[in-house]
Amino acid sequence: MKQPKKGRVTLQQVAKHAGVSTSTASLIVRNNPRISVATRKKVLKSMRELGYVYDRIAANLRSQSSDTVGIIITDISNTFFSEFLIGVHDALEEVGYTVLLGTTFDSVTKQDQLLSTMLEHRVGGLILCPVSESTQETINRLNEIDTPFVLAVRELPEVNSDYVGINYPEGARIAVNHLIEKGHKRIAFLGGIRESSTWIERMEGYREALTKAGLEVDESLMIDSAPTREGGLEAVFKVLNNPDPPTAIFCFSDLIAFGVMQGLRMKGLIPGQDIDIVGFDNVPVAEIYHPPLTTVSSFPQRMGKEAANLLHQKMVNIDHEQQRIILNPELIIRESS
Repeated sequence: MKQPKKGRVTLQQVAKHAGVSTSTASLIVRNNPRISVATRKKVLKSMRELGYVYDRIAANLRSQSSDTVGIIITDISNTFFSEFLIGVHDALEEVGYTVLLGTTFDSVTKQDQLLSTMLEHRVGGLILCPVSESTQETINRLNEIDTPFVLAVRELPEVNSDYVGINYPEGARIAVNHLIEKGHKRIAFLGGIRESSTWIERMEGYREALTKAGLEVDESLMIDSAPTREGGLEAVFKVLNNPDPPTAIFCFSDLIAFGVMQGLRMKGLIPGQDIDIVGFDNVPVAEIYHPPLTTVSSFPQRMGKEAANLLHQKMVNIDHEQQRIILNPELIIRESS
C-alpha cells in the first residue's frame, strides 16, 4: 500500500517540539546572536529530529529583507582574498548574516553572471571586489540596483558606493623608497593588469618615488602581467632580457613576487642577494617563504572587516552616509631586500 506523502515540517512544529516560542525558533534559524547557547542547541536538536528545512527564500519574500550577504571576489586561490574573506566572515557572523561566495577569476562575464545570481537570490547586501577590466555596463548596472553594496580592494569610476581599500600610491612609494635607500637606481615594477585601479595607483607611487629621487623612469622596466605566480614568472623573464636589467624589483603583489623569485632562481640568481625584491600585501606565507619576503602590508583581514561593517550599516540604516575608508600601508622588511 502506498504511504501518504509526508507534509513539510513547519517552524511552529519545531517550536512546540523544543518547548519554545515560534519567534525564538525564528531567531535561531536566522542566526540571531541574542539567543542563549542552551536554547539554540535544544531547537537545533528538534530541527534535526523532525527533519525541518528552513525555506530562506520564502522567508525573505515574506519579510522583504534578507539575512544573506553575497561576496564576489576575483580569485579564491590568492591568499590575499582568503585573508580578506576571514575578515568578512568574522564581522558578518557577529551580526547573524549568512554568506554566499562567488569567484570571478577576473572575468567580466563571470562577474555579470554572479551579480545576476546574487540578486535573483535576493541577497540583503553585496560586497564586490571588481574584476580588473569592469565595463561601463557593469558600472551602470551597479548604479541602478536597489540592493545595498560595498566595493572593496578595487574602485570603479563613477560608481555611487561605499569603498574600502588601501593607500596604494603610498604603499608603492614606501616600497620603492626602501630600495632607493639601499642604493638601487634600476628598479623594475612587475605584474598586475594596467587597466585596474590598483595597478594605476601603485604605478603612481612608483613613478613619484623615482622622480623625487632624481632617477630615470624607464618604461622598459614596467612589465604588466596576470596577477598570478605564473604572471610574475613571465614578467621577470622579460625584464631580465633587458640590455640594462634592474638591480631591484618592486612587485605588484606577493603572489607576483613568488613567481619572480622562482624565475630568478631558474636563471641562477639569488633573490635578496643578486636582486632585491619587494612585494605587496604581506600574505601569511610571505614570512616563511625562502627568502622571507620584504613586502607592504595591506591588512586584508582588516579590509574585509571594514567592508562587512560598512555593508551592515548600509543594510540596517537607509540613511547611512556614504563612506570611503582608506587604510594606511606598512613596510615589513625581511631578507629579500
